[in-house]
Amino acid sequence: MMNFSLEQLLAFVTVYEFKSFSKAAVKLDKHRTTIGQVITNLEDQLAITLFERIGRSVEPTQDATLLYHYAKQAIEQTRTFDRMALSLSYGGLESITIAYASFIPQHVLTVIRRALMQDFPYMRVNLLVRSKAEIKKGIQDGSIHFGLVNVFESKVVNSIDASLLRSIPFVPYASKTSELAGLPPSETYIALKSTRQFVLKSMIDDDMSKRILLSSYYEVVDQQQLIIRMVQEELGWALLPRNITNVEYDSGDIVEIELDQSKDAIQVPVSLWCQHSKQVMQVKKTIYSCLMDYLKAVDNLY
Repeated sequence: MMNFSLEQLLAFVTVYEFKSFSKAAVKLDKHRTTIGQVITNLEDQLAITLFERIGRSVEPTQDATLLYHYAKQAIEQTRTFDRMALSLSYGGLESITIAYASFIPQHVLTVIRRALMQDFPYMRVNLLVRSKAEIKKGIQDGSIHFGLVNVFESKVVNSIDASLLRSIPFVPYASKTSELAGLPPSETYIALKSTRQFVLKSMIDDDMSKRILLSSYYEVVDQQQLIIRMVQEELGWALLPRNITNVEYDSGDIVEIELDQSKDAIQVPVSLWCQHSKQVMQVKKTIYSCLMDYLKAVDNLY
């Protein structure tokens, strides 16, 4: 059985692709003579000619063409092994998928991503909007590692590690220049009931209809950012996270609507779900710590 070094395979593949020892040397940050010697040693080891030397250029032989794809594949497998071995040193995961409810502010997701970049610089992080049912299924089958979930109505199975973060308060918002914003608190409740309300689809899917539907004239929207844009354009009003104007959007565009009939916000409990796995525990610490710091910062705004 022949043994080949990664240096030999890299030199062979690079010379094959550039058809030049000089260009391959520049690509690999080696001297041209070194690359030439590596190829010569490889040819001696294989007992075949890999390249025909023609002046200052080279042409791969038929044998080289047959070996090229195997060499390329071997290099990729070696790099994959290297990345995986490196990932084991910081928690055992080369990549993770974080799924989240669509009402989670984008700012907090950015904060999480920045923290993960600092603690696990080589780990890929996928961020996906998913329903609670999809997150539960994904964590159970291993396709999702972490979930930020609305647990207003939820029964967590034993296969999921669940950490309750806290509830996010939702309150009515309307455009600053809308009629709703100009009404006294004693009149806003009746006005909201007869004005178009935009409702986030995920909250309907999470069995919150009885809590969040105030107006009989409502429309369901899939994206919270689109809801905010339509509220800004005075197309209606919506229940949104109370901190949303302070940390993510221009607070001059939309304002909270005060109600005499209800001083309390609608509380939406959020939990961090993950797999019961030693691999994810170190990453979970970063995410959880990041979330708690974010929530404390938001609390300080009020």
